[in-house]
Amino acid sequence: MTETKHFESQVIHAGQSHEPVTGAVMPPVFLTSTYAQSSPGVHSGYEYTRSHNPTRYALERCIARLEGSALSEEDDASFGGFALSSGMAAVNTVLELLDTGDHVVAMDDLYGGTHRLFNKVKKRSSGLNFTYADLTDLDALKEAVTDQTKLIWVESPTNPMLKLVDLHGIVEFAKDKDILLACDNTFATPALQHPLAIGFDIVMHSATKYLGGHSDVVAGILVTGSKDLAERIRFVHNSAGPVLGPFDSYMVLRGIKTLALRMKQHCTSALQIAQWLQAQKGIKKVIYPGLPSHPQHDIAKNQMSIDGEVAGGGMITFILDGGLEASRAFLENVSIFSLAESLGGVESLIEHPAIMTHASVEPAVREKLGIDDGLIRISVGIEHFGDLIADLEHALSKCI
Repeated sequence: MTETKHFESQVIHAGQSHEPVTGAVMPPVFLTSTYAQSSPGVHSGYEYTRSHNPTRYALERCIARLEGSALSEEDDASFGGFALSSGMAAVNTVLELLDTGDHVVAMDDLYGGTHRLFNKVKKRSSGLNFTYADLTDLDALKEAVTDQTKLIWVESPTNPMLKLVDLHGIVEFAKDKDILLACDNTFATPALQHPLAIGFDIVMHSATKYLGGHSDVVAGILVTGSKDLAERIRFVHNSAGPVLGPFDSYMVLRGIKTLALRMKQHCTSALQIAQWLQAQKGIKKVIYPGLPSHPQHDIAKNQMSIDGEVAGGGMITFILDGGLEASRAFLENVSIFSLAESLGGVESLIEHPAIMTHASVEPAVREKLGIDDGLIRISVGIEHFGDLIADLEHALSKCI
């Protein structure tokens, strides 16, 4: 088969082959829990769906290739890709690679669910220790790492403050320290950013977001390019059982087929909207990696791109004058944007992090990060940006 070199082709063909019995161009949904054996222990590679499923393998192999894993089928059955029941199941699986007493350095600005898992579950149940640092400052990372540090957990861009981390700098610092490097690549996706190619060990996604892309499935992804790590993750994946079901695997794989097209539209519209927001009265600040005003814009130019051009992603955060009262009036007066949690779908979403996605983060931490009552986060969909701007303009007129 001719090698697919361009991302637009890879999302269709990477890791895929026609179904061998019928020639189906899309993998069938194999809704079976178990598989017949011709003799005890003699089978065709499938025994039980928690361990093996052809539909899940198709998704896992696709995202593994998109994220840059070069593992062969002989190295790992799904090329180092793993599909899980949610993004949080994926995060938890990475933490299960650690031992009691291990230390984790994590980004200070994290998705609220990740922060909750770290602080209120794994610290208690697994005896893990966490230090949160502003990893946009590599000196802060150096100060946070100890002899017990076994994992550095990065989000870039972060949720919701859209901070960017210099992934090359993290790799350079940690390369001789026997520390696992994991990057939550949910906001950027492999359309924009490739942490494995930079030197990270594990990439994680909430596939609920841009990979699925249609707000109709909950799923998580892990990818590694290391044979040893793939074996360790597969052991936890099978032993603990947080696997993605066949139908949901099919849904995410179908969503990935249009990822290249969708991300271009998300990024193009988001830049237009961010530029418009910057010019509006009643808005204190606009945070968007594609704007020169973003404090890590140079990092965006270095590690986030589409077709060789800087790409800021589909997420925008901005701060309204007037605090909670203004925020409520604004959010109650959008109509094209849906007031809802989550992100990355074809439809545009808008939310209030302090009350919604990050309510589980301690108030003092939210205050330190800047997640205040005037903070709004939007996920720009694939609608025409002019209609989206008109919707925001109407809502803004109701709160200033």
